[in-house]
Amino acid sequence: MRRSRRASRRRVIGAASRFRLRDLGSEAMAGLLQRPGRSALTMLGTVLGIGTFVAIVGLSQTATGQIGKQFNALDATQVTVSDSGANQASKPTLDFPADADAIVDRIHGVIAAGVWWTVHFSNAAVSSRPGAGQGTQLSLPVTAATPGALRASGAKLDQGVLFNQFHQAHAQNVAIIGQTTATDLGIFSLQQQPAIFIGGQPFTVIGIIASDPRLPQLNLGVTVPSSTAQQLWGKPLAGQGASMLVQTRLGAAQVVAGQVPIALRPDNPKLLSAAAPPSPTQLRHAVTASLNTLFLALAGIAIVVGAIGIANTTLVAVLERAGEIGLRRALGARPRHIGTQFLAESTALGLFGGLVGASLGVLATLIVTVYHHWTALLDPRVVLAAPIAGGIVGLLAGLYPALRASTVEPAEALRR
Repeated sequence: MRRSRRASRRRVIGAASRFRLRDLGSEAMAGLLQRPGRSALTMLGTVLGIGTFVAIVGLSQTATGQIGKQFNALDATQVTVSDSGANQASKPTLDFPADADAIVDRIHGVIAAGVWWTVHFSNAAVSSRPGAGQGTQLSLPVTAATPGALRASGAKLDQGVLFNQFHQAHAQNVAIIGQTTATDLGIFSLQQQPAIFIGGQPFTVIGIIASDPRLPQLNLGVTVPSSTAQQLWGKPLAGQGASMLVQTRLGAAQVVAGQVPIALRPDNPKLLSAAAPPSPTQLRHAVTASLNTLFLALAGIAIVVGAIGIANTTLVAVLERAGEIGLRRALGARPRHIGTQFLAESTALGLFGGLVGASLGVLATLIVTVYHHWTALLDPRVVLAAPIAGGIVGLLAGLYPALRASTVEPAEALRR
């Protein structure tokens, strides 16, 4: 009877120690909850890293979507036609026909179109009173434009009206000025039909432009009917030909660009060259690649900082828990069990940090998009992968501390 008990004790003492998965999880959680403050501070690095990563990806995708939206709203619906013949001529030339606006308006997909050019003459002074040295004199850009060019440019008025086909047909001396120009000339109201003088020629101001998204030079100068400019100062100078601005419906720009030169000059289409915007898809992909490369690099730096924080804290924990490690080894725990336990703790820290960081990253993306009235865009795979990435970061960060812990000798640890 005594021999059987001794044999049983020997088998228990000599039996190989086992570390089940449930025990590993409970020991890892106990290790984290034993020092909750330190665990929270250690997890903070991963939270910041993963949160920054998710927020940066979300904001970059959202910004890319907004860029694509703005591109579609303006550039993707715009075609520019240049007077190539006039740019190469040795004398003033205008290769656009007189009824160019009406011809292009008949092309399917065109919303508005018009010709414009910058006027060049010897006395470009713009003043609020006649005569040299009288009133406020400014050197401002003067643009000649057809009514269709103003419609195609999206000009928005602060006061008054835009000149129309009647002013164009009768070459009337009317002008439209920008808000800054109006302030500089002392014009604050159009009720008294104020006049300005361009090179000594009187012009009645009939409108003040608030903004012009496609022809921003109109915001800073004076715009007159092209027929009036041609009658007073002639055609565009050689080498500085006129241009046509065409506003199209979305998706029609490429087709319209191919048709405009033939429609305007069927006798010699090569006199005009049309340029349509590049494909919105290609631009969006290029912008996305550039933004993601920059932002992901910043997010990667944040994650590395979080990993260093986990590794440092786990290594300190190994040194502080040397007595515990020695006691476990003395009770039969193998080196791999000790290393696995510390790996589990660091992985759990990274996993929880990834969960919290992903939540904060999504929240930050939503706050920014709601504040700017944008449409939030975020790939759900990024959110789902964030906690896994945090766990991997914690696992890698705990490799060295776990290796150190597994090499601690029981007798030496118990003597500390």
